[in-house]
Amino acid sequence: GVNIKRLKKTKKTPNPINLGDSIKPGSVLILLAGAQRGKRVVFLKQLPSGLLLVTGPDKVNGVPLRRVDQAYVIATSPVVDLPAIPSDKLTDATFKRKANPTKNEREMFIDNSSDETKISAERIALQKEVDAVVVPAVKKVDMLASYLRSKHVDFL
Repeated sequence: GVNIKRLKKTKKTPNPINLGDSIKPGSVLILLAGAQRGKRVVFLKQLPSGLLLVTGPDKVNGVPLRRVDQAYVIATSPVVDLPAIPSDKLTDATFKRKANPTKNEREMFIDNSSDETKISAERIALQKEVDAVVVPAVKKVDMLASYLRSKHVDFL
């Protein structure tokens, strides 16, 4: 017969995307999508998944610790001189969400149906810990706190 070629199955392991040259720890970025669209944030580090870890800081402009894809940010020139951040707890696992229950699971456990997602105490403590480091660093740079508070013009 006819020779039929079989396609090889390859396991693809995603490699973290290289950071843009203008993105360094302490850089101020503008978020382009999501609930905080147009807000300016401070870049902390790149997570193993390739996503960027950013914070407002929450005390300054209300943006909590969050992961953002590099495609959804614009780097700006201001840079905050960040001291060492306690980063052992800041991993992708910290930001994983629980899977939504399926329809059958919801029917089996009707009494447990709370659709509201509550922020864990551990996450709140982590936010305070990071804010304690980032806020003083932001205040050292002249006018930076008010710059972070203001929204980007295109998203007003």
